[in-house]
Amino acid sequence: MKIEAKKVVTLQYDLYVDGENGQEEMMEQATAERPLVYCHGEGMMLPAFEQHMAGLQEGEAFDFRIACEDAYGEYDTDGVMQLDKKMFYNGDGEFDSERVYVGAIVPMNTMDGQVINAQIAEITKEHVTIDLNHPLAGENLHFVGKVLNIREVTEGELKALHHRGCGGGCGGCKGSCDDCGGECNCN
Repeated sequence: MKIEAKKVVTLQYDLYVDGENGQEEMMEQATAERPLVYCHGEGMMLPAFEQHMAGLQEGEAFDFRIACEDAYGEYDTDGVMQLDKKMFYNGDGEFDSERVYVGAIVPMNTMDGQVINAQIAEITKEHVTIDLNHPLAGENLHFVGKVLNIREVTEGELKALHHRGCGGGCGGCKGSCDDCGGECNCN
C-alpha cells in the first residue's frame, strides 16, 4: 500500500533544523514507540510534508528538506507583542503564574473571536511579551525517517477529524453547523 489521500500513516522520524556553525540540530523526534500518526490529505500536516510523503510505501525510508517559506514561513517580528500584565490575571485578581510563564503556550482571542496560540517570551513587572510566530518559523526543516505503517482510514476517524478541525462545537463553526457541513453536533 502506498501513501495517498485518506490513508492513515504511521512513521518515525528525526526533525533537524539549521543550527550554529552550519551544524544541524535535532528539534523533534517521533520514535517507533511514540510514532507520528496522521491521515494523509486531511490537512493535518504541512502541504510540503505531504507532497514529500505521497507515494511512499510501508517500510520505505525518507530524507527530505522543506525550506522555511514552504514550512512555517519567515520569522515575523510584528508577531511579537507586549501586553498589559493585567490581561493575564486569574479570577482572584492575581497574575496567573501557574499557566503564564516564559515558554508557556497560551490561547489568545483575536478581535474577531478566533483562538490562536501564543508563546510567552518575557514577563516583566508590568508587561507580558507574547510571540505569535510558530516555534519553527524561520527554520529550514530536514526530516529523516521511515514509514512504519499505512492503512485505510475508517469513516469514524474521518468524522472525528472533521469534527476536531471544525473546532469541536458551535464556536469553531462560528455558530452555524452549515459552516462545517453540519457535522459539529451544535444542537
